[in-house]
Amino acid sequence: MRKLTYYMAASIDGFIGDPTGDGTSFLRYVDEEFFAFLKAEYPETIPTHGRQSFGIDHLENRHFDTIIQGRVSYDIALEAGVTSPYAHLRQYVVSRSIKESPDPAVEMVSGDVVEKVRELKAEDGEFGIYLCGGADLAGQLAGEVDELVIKTYPSVLRSGMPMFAADFHIDEFALDSVRAFGNGVIVTTYSRKK
Repeated sequence: MRKLTYYMAASIDGFIGDPTGDGTSFLRYVDEEFFAFLKAEYPETIPTHGRQSFGIDHLENRHFDTIIQGRVSYDIALEAGVTSPYAHLRQYVVSRSIKESPDPAVEMVSGDVVEKVRELKAEDGEFGIYLCGGADLAGQLAGEVDELVIKTYPSVLRSGMPMFAADFHIDEFALDSVRAFGNGVIVTTYSRKK
């Protein structure tokens, strides 16, 4: 069974972006040491156009071969004129408003997203599924998330978009690893308790 991993950036107080969902304020923490870690450990989470501009498009996937993201996350790429932001992965975008994909490499999901993720998880394969966000999609898929990889940035937003937009429920996870960087970023990995 393949894992669904919610890999996200968050503030100390647990927000993945400002009230509109914009998380670009976290980019200032991507220094040489932290970027070296991202390239070495999670190269497939860097969008294809970014991989090309940094000269790292030759790096092989380490954790994921599939990405699922919400329409708002996908809109960021579309606004930049990019219709296939993760061309090195199999791409799914969950949207009720976009009926037809602007790119043949991107499959739109408008039906039961939980059922779709369960189908993807049941496939054979050594790589997992990267849940890119946002909060609404993460809230819908909270019960399917097997692993959390949280890049916590040393800032407090006070309000904004939460990690999960969902009703109250307690899901328990076990701590797998913690890695701290000189710029104050902490990457924490958790696995769902069975």
